[in-house]
Amino acid sequence: MARATHTCTCGAVLRFKQDLRKEPGTTARTWKCKDCGTQVPGTVAEKISHQHPS
Repeated sequence: MARATHTCTCGAVLRFKQDLRKEPGTTARTWKCKDCGTQVPGTVAEKISHQHPS
C-alpha cells in the first residue's frame, strides 16, 4: 500500500500521525498541521493518521 503524504501551505510535508494535531472538542475529527495549524483535508488526514514511522 502506498503511503499518503500532504504538503502543507507552510511547506511541511506531512507523512505520519506525529505530523498532525487533532483538534479537541469537535464531533468530527479535524486534523491540523502540527507546525502551523492549517487544516488538513479530512480524507488525506485520516490516511496519514494511521501511518507510523517504522
